[in-house]
Amino acid sequence: MNLTNAILQLVVMALVTYLVRMLPMTLFTKKITSRFLRSFLYYVPYAVLGAMTFPAIFFSAGGIISGLVGTVVALVLAFCRKSLLTVAVCACAAVFVTNLLLTLL
Repeated sequence: MNLTNAILQLVVMALVTYLVRMLPMTLFTKKITSRFLRSFLYYVPYAVLGAMTFPAIFFSAGGIISGLVGTVVALVLAFCRKSLLTVAVCACAAVFVTNLLLTLL
């Protein structure tokens, strides 16, 4: 890739990102009064984050089995109201141990 293409791609990505953030602020100047629409817009970021994160949990861990084990450990610890650091460390450790055991078999 040459420098001209890289700069052009950077400019296009910057414009697209800016337009996505700028257009709603300029088009919707009135306060949204619809309870349904406000509730819908409130939960959109959480839904998008979950939709992007959840598949990556299973496929970035080295295998579906180790991803499933890590997810179960994280869900159980989160249900028991453990801290975020404890949940993350224990889930990572569970994935590591599972991958280690699977390579030994």
